[in-house]
Amino acid sequence: MKTERDPFIQKRQESGVEYMRAEGQEMPLVLRLQDVRKICKDWKTFSNDDPFMIVPHSEANVRSVRQYPIETDPPDHTDYRALVEPFFRRPNDANYQVSMQHLVDEVLAAAATPDCVDAVSDLALPLQSRSLARLLNVDDSEAKLWISWGTHVFKEGDGISKGAELSSYIREKFEAAEGSDADDFFSVLNRADFQSRKLTLEEKHGFANMAFAGGRDTLIHTISSIIAYFAAHSESLEFLREDHARIITATEEFVRYVSPLTAIVRTCPHGAKVLDAVIAPGGRVGLCWPSANRDETAFTQHDEVVLDRSLNPHVGFGFGIHRCLGAAQARLIIRSLLESLCNQIEAIKLIEAIPEVEQESSFERKVGYKRLLVSFIPRVPRALRPGLAA
Repeated sequence: MKTERDPFIQKRQESGVEYMRAEGQEMPLVLRLQDVRKICKDWKTFSNDDPFMIVPHSEANVRSVRQYPIETDPPDHTDYRALVEPFFRRPNDANYQVSMQHLVDEVLAAAATPDCVDAVSDLALPLQSRSLARLLNVDDSEAKLWISWGTHVFKEGDGISKGAELSSYIREKFEAAEGSDADDFFSVLNRADFQSRKLTLEEKHGFANMAFAGGRDTLIHTISSIIAYFAAHSESLEFLREDHARIITATEEFVRYVSPLTAIVRTCPHGAKVLDAVIAPGGRVGLCWPSANRDETAFTQHDEVVLDRSLNPHVGFGFGIHRCLGAAQARLIIRSLLESLCNQIEAIKLIEAIPEVEQESSFERKVGYKRLLVSFIPRVPRALRPGLAA
């Protein structure tokens, strides 16, 4: 089932490197799976310890704090990550999984009508926001505000004012939680000890900034892309219903195929050589996840969605010590959504699709949808279908 064009295939096959212009310089993007994995493991040469520069274009104009733990390296990264890992391990708990399935069922039922609905604003955005409230153990009512921020906290509108709104919100939440013995995200970080001291407000702010901005648009784009896929391939829902194990493999396949985040960037404090690219000391290199995830030497039918793909070594959640903290949560949401779609939806009809296209100096690629208007056709329980006993 061939779908989206791969803009990196030619350079990946020829040299393994694509160049893009970022921050006034030509920066290499590493395109092949094994090269990306190798760099991810070598944090001493390819460092994350470069605030505001973790993505190709600096975020210094839209946020004022380093994001924790991702913009640090070991040993600090290990200790910072340990402080919040209990929250991000919650999706592995059976009771949490049941709770999340109920939430996804509810959100899909509210959005999935035969009328025209926007799968981005009516489904993906509230699902991401409400599930984040569940993950951070805060009241579900908080999600109403988060939904109003839109798909991307830093990229919609002018970015700057929205970044300031997020900063104000975070400061207010930590102030309100001061002295609290509750087990929500803000209270726990207020009490946390880091290397025999309390976290500074800037550090706590950096954790919260990562929680609210990191992984937000990527999950929303993945969800909307899943809906668009089923609208184009109506037989695929029945394919998943035939074998429950396919929901697990399909979850990984959608992460591999959609890969909404184009690149995470590393800084080379001492310089480096990557294939034919020579990186000067202090220079930067991008790890191109969507290209690595369609590497034809690693994936059969690399440019197609294979819902029951059994071997899937994708790097959709990164790789190595800086791998995505929210991977278990994202997997659970996608898996629960596929379950809900199989149970509730017979088919999805596409009405209008306006893609979200990322345009750079040397390439452009669709990362998701700005708007995806669809109509959901509900699934009629077998016992109620014409000709069958009730």
